Amino acid sequence: MSADDFTRDSQNEFEERTVFVNRCAKVVKGGRRFSFAVTTVVGDRNGRVGLGFGKANELSEAMRKANDYARRHLVSVTMKGKTLPHEVLGQCDGGRVLLKPASEGTGLIAGGAMRAVLEVAGVRDVLGKSQGSKNRLNVAKATLDALAQLRTAEDIKALRSQD
Repeated sequence: MSADDFTRDSQNEFEERTVFVNRCAKVVKGGRRFSFAVTTVVGDRNGRVGLGFGKANELSEAMRKANDYARRHLVSVTMKGKTLPHEVLGQCDGGRVLLKPASEGTGLIAGGAMRAVLEVAGVRDVLGKSQGSKNRLNVAKATLDALAQLRTAEDIKALRSQD
């Protein structure tokens, strides 16, 4: 892991991870005009994570936009120790993600965008499987959807007792 892969904000202690950078080219009379689309994940490694997407003509501006959006849209993740409380399936468009809790010491068995989201969320022991689309933005959104669906046994018990 290089220093470019993530940076740590000293004031808020949020870790930023770039998931994907897409360079687009528009052909004009004088040549090509490039623009950038960036997908980033921001988290505190303690149960809060956000996903951001930014577009601009400059790479640094696109990254700033993506990080700002991710910080404004943080989601709290329910965890059981350093793993998940139960198995969950997340979906976003064609991207589908299956996350299963794992025993302590198993590690993070997931790849690509799913790994980036889970690492900055603070999940350490989990088994992940990406199904369907391999689009990195949709896989990251599906992972966030799966994490948002997590509930503890006490939460479910409280919901059932209300009925």
